[in-house]
Amino acid sequence: MVLSEQIRAEMDGLIDKIRLDQCDDGSWRYCFESGPMTDAYMIIILRTLEYNDEDLIKTLVNRLLIKQDSSGAWKLFDDDSGNLSVTVEAYTALLFSGYIEISNEKMKKAEEFIRQNGGLESVHVSTKFMLALHELYPWPSFFPIPLLLMNVPKSFPLSFYKFSSYVRFHFAPLLILGHKKFTTKNKWTPTIQHLFTNNKLKKISKKRRFPAFKIPFIKTFSKIGIKKAEEYIIQNIERDGTLSSYASATFIAIYALLSLGYEVTSPVIQNAVLGIKSFLFELDDSHHIQNSPSTIWDTALTSYALQEADVPLNDEAIRSSANYLLSLQLKIVENNSTIGLGGWGFSDSNTQNPDVDDTQAVLRATTTLSLIDDDYRKSWNAGVRWLFEMQKKDGGWASFEKNSSKYLKLIFPIQNFVDTAIDPSTADLTGRTIEFLGSKLKLNMNHPRIEDGVNWLINNQNEDGSWYGRWGISYIYGTWAAITGMKAVGIPSNHPSIQKANSWLLSIKQLDGGWGESCKSDIERKYIPLSFSTVVHTSWVIDTLISINDYPTSEIDEGILNILNWLKTPDKRMTYPTGGGLPGHFYINYHSYQSIWPLLTLSHYLKKYKTSD
Repeated sequence: MVLSEQIRAEMDGLIDKIRLDQCDDGSWRYCFESGPMTDAYMIIILRTLEYNDEDLIKTLVNRLLIKQDSSGAWKLFDDDSGNLSVTVEAYTALLFSGYIEISNEKMKKAEEFIRQNGGLESVHVSTKFMLALHELYPWPSFFPIPLLLMNVPKSFPLSFYKFSSYVRFHFAPLLILGHKKFTTKNKWTPTIQHLFTNNKLKKISKKRRFPAFKIPFIKTFSKIGIKKAEEYIIQNIERDGTLSSYASATFIAIYALLSLGYEVTSPVIQNAVLGIKSFLFELDDSHHIQNSPSTIWDTALTSYALQEADVPLNDEAIRSSANYLLSLQLKIVENNSTIGLGGWGFSDSNTQNPDVDDTQAVLRATTTLSLIDDDYRKSWNAGVRWLFEMQKKDGGWASFEKNSSKYLKLIFPIQNFVDTAIDPSTADLTGRTIEFLGSKLKLNMNHPRIEDGVNWLINNQNEDGSWYGRWGISYIYGTWAAITGMKAVGIPSNHPSIQKANSWLLSIKQLDGGWGESCKSDIERKYIPLSFSTVVHTSWVIDTLISINDYPTSEIDEGILNILNWLKTPDKRMTYPTGGGLPGHFYINYHSYQSIWPLLTLSHYLKKYKTSD
């Protein structure tokens, strides 16, 4: 069979599978699969609240046991030697469950790994925070992020509102808990003092307060700050009961509300638990609590991929998905009044917080329909306006914020603070937004916004020719987004930046003819190859090379053949995490990606080369 026929056959198979996966409401609901954190925290919160759902607890215990490595550790990705923080979280959750004894052989192995890797003292700050809530780790004498931030005016550089929205949802409850040094303990709370390697920390002291909090002036401002933080939490609770559709933020919010005197039986806490439970996804071998269901993201990208594969607009799969997406466009609200339509969020339960990436993805999926339907056109035009409004002063685009304060990173020396609290322009957001504006709006370098965006990309290219991608793994991801964006707005292939990137991509080709990048790149901030290629990374690279080359090269053809072959055998090439969340702590295996990105790359190959071999 000639290559073009092989490609078409594989595309048809992917399209058929995607059709079967579509839900009745027009959406695609694939699993947003991450590490053990959400499953562990769900067990802990259910036991903390003494919430009666033994079936769920047993299900999550099974999930954690399945995911434990033979070394005793839990991993975030295949080539990880074991992650100390998530191992402590999983270990603690299993003890909380009451179904696993501390003497269990699996627990003994986990204990050995924890102690050999520095003990509780060496875990991530977020893990220490969780442990402190249960009197399993000492609260610091002075919490590094003061509650007084809530009282700083919005216009000030160090205001709470200068943090990215993603972080605000987590920090509002965290500020309350850190200030109050709240703890809770019941019959389910385990003892894990044996996991300390420093004897001085084994005895957990009671609440230790910074003396300034006793000063009347400070005390008054603290009360005001607590009230503002509480109001922020309540205002951002979604209809499903979660805090802005994040399980991680909702977990912290439950503790914060308990610290403020809310009863376990109060509707806000009970609804929060129900909201997190609704994130449960049934997998082949277990069940997993998703941190934030990726329904809008998956639906938009899947619809776009189908259209790129020439599925017609009048096809029910396209129409129903577009109607679904249209219904979820968020409104722009100022002073409690709706002033227009804006962008889209990541999860379908998110009704308040749009982001650039999901907005450009939805706009891609609805562009052609907007040309023939007035309802789509109105929605689409509003989304494009919002996207332009989100461009930063430096010319790039970030995820959530138009302009965030650069001074925050100088004040708070906290693990991963810059990765989360600051929302700078990134190559992946800038590249994809430019690609959309070029391929769908036909804008080019004659447009000043495009010129600014391209200049940002050129100025932020790494010396080796790559770009770092914030929300994917990692340098392959960023380089794919940057180059396909630049090509879409008319940058010629002989441009030095593109040639430099092309050389870099070819230089990191694996011996098996594909491409694969380790999640360690995200941690080390330099490209680190995997020992094997992945379908998603190879699809991104081949898509990039297709955009650069007028004719198929040997590397492109070899990559295409590899994609075709690897799709036939689901294994780690398909399941390795290629989504980034928090460097060193949170990675995502998007179950949608194993269909979306190969389908797009195969479609682009046929469209550009129309090869018949």
